[in-house]
Amino acid sequence: MMHKLEADSIQLQFGGRRILTDIYLKCETGKITGLLGRNGQGKSCLMQIIYGSLPGQKSVRFDNQVHFEAFKRPDLLLYLPQFNFIPASLSLKRIFQDFELDYAAFAQRFTEFASYYKTQIGSLSGGGRRLVEIYVVVKSESQFAMLDEPFTHLNPVQVEKVKEFLREEKSNKGLFITDHMFRHVLEICDTINLLVNGKTHLVNSPEDIETFGYARL
Repeated sequence: MMHKLEADSIQLQFGGRRILTDIYLKCETGKITGLLGRNGQGKSCLMQIIYGSLPGQKSVRFDNQVHFEAFKRPDLLLYLPQFNFIPASLSLKRIFQDFELDYAAFAQRFTEFASYYKTQIGSLSGGGRRLVEIYVVVKSESQFAMLDEPFTHLNPVQVEKVKEFLREEKSNKGLFITDHMFRHVLEICDTINLLVNGKTHLVNSPEDIETFGYARL
């Protein structure tokens, strides 16, 4: 079944400085939607407002139904923050049990984890820990998943594996991604939004990235 997530009318300011003011984002099942922007533009804040963990004026709709606290509805939306959110003391066995996921399927895809079933996640490398968190968020039952800096700490081989994984999983849910490694975002996303001076701009061609002053390609 196809699902649609839309966010608009979002306002956010800190200390009199307006961070977000003219936002429209749409994410749909079967697509990967990207969000690019320089440091300080408010990308993470925008994701947290959509998720409901950061207060802010907004309209967030799932299949045209408004939800102000999506974090209370894991069946609708899951969120991968920039930081490690799974406690370091938990074993991979416990994590996969809690998320009701099959570890064997994970280890078959990412064979380097075959012998880590009883290992604490905190003892993994930064890339290994990030990869586990990406997997459990994306594979869990939800209509949408937001990923904030998913490629952080991943080595080049892991990055390519994760991109392949996300391409496959977009058929099951809508994916919304932001990352400073923008070339990876450009490569896998079906739609790109650029956040500039508190406003979102739909990127219609690679040249728009340069036109809006985000990066030189």
